Amino acid sequence: MASSNYPVGFYFSLSFEGGDAAFKEVSGISKELGVEEVAGGGENRFKYRLPTTSSSKNLVLKRAIVPTGSNLIAWCADTLDNGLASAIQTQDVSVDLLDNEGKVLMKWTFYNAYPVSYAVSDLKSQESEILIETIELAYTYFNIQSNS
Repeated sequence: MASSNYPVGFYFSLSFEGGDAAFKEVSGISKELGVEEVAGGGENRFKYRLPTTSSSKNLVLKRAIVPTGSNLIAWCADTLDNGLASAIQTQDVSVDLLDNEGKVLMKWTFYNAYPVSYAVSDLKSQESEILIETIELAYTYFNIQSNS
């Protein structure tokens, strides 16, 4: 019989230095180790596959648009509007997977994150969908912490 104690993907929270924020979707939590192929001298049947550096995708956050008072949007605006005229302010961002009692099961901490993209879903007069804003964050690396 299968256990029903597996965590669910819809109960999570996101926090950063400017506060907490509610999101409908968080994606891009991944790491990948690069591989370089090297041909061996005199051996033509195969190539050696050697590990290189690890890489990650951008962290993608989606939520209903917040019209006023969002520290996250203020951070995005400061970073994206100023370009490189001033130093980019990085922050550590945490995503917590929660159990049904609200306790943290797993935590992903993204270090030195900063906004690289902000987008709003299309405005359509014929539909009554919630307007979604999408924020992409680049970061240096992330750690995974399990609290089980």
